[in-house]
Amino acid sequence: MNKIFIIGLPRTGTTSISVAMLEAGFKVAHTAFTKETFRLAEVISDAPCFSDFKQLDKLFPHSKFIYLDRSIEKWLPSIVRLLNKMSPHLIPKTGTFSPVLKRSFIETFGLKNEYLLTEEHLTRCYLAHKEQVQTYFKNRDDLLSINISEDDSFYKLCRFLSLPYQDGNVFPHLNQGSSVANWKAYKHKNKVSSFSVGKDHRQFFEYT
Repeated sequence: MNKIFIIGLPRTGTTSISVAMLEAGFKVAHTAFTKETFRLAEVISDAPCFSDFKQLDKLFPHSKFIYLDRSIEKWLPSIVRLLNKMSPHLIPKTGTFSPVLKRSFIETFGLKNEYLLTEEHLTRCYLAHKEQVQTYFKNRDDLLSINISEDDSFYKLCRFLSLPYQDGNVFPHLNQGSSVANWKAYKHKNKVSSFSVGKDHRQFFEYT
């Protein structure tokens, strides 16, 4: 089944676009850690999509990918706040987060210990990820790159996915400032749990 993968880094608008996709009628998972979640969801954002887009492209051929861009100046303070909250739970052996989520963040940001990452390091991570996406999808028509703060971004999304568009439609702006939990609070029948359980209980990707 063809999917839509949101492969922008955390704090680039993944929650906002996930909610927009829910309202457009898609079944959406914001993070996905089990095979059943990947089976059920039509749209999947955040971890592990931003680190595993190459594998996803091979596992789900003919899918579409959406990269979310954001100015470094606005992204840096937001990602620093997030990683400060998450870092104790991302430690490989003792962290409490899903092994899939830990692997995804460690591969992208180089987190191996509980410490505050510098802005210089995070800037390099952001630019390296962006370059990887651009290089991998070069000369392909199945990637959309947008900045959801730009006025025409919602129109571009609708055109890319052949969705109806009305003048004035914009993305909802969620998880602003220090807020990081609006996805959990948002109620919708099309939400798919990150830990959906089917006949195969194993995580979707092998990890070390």
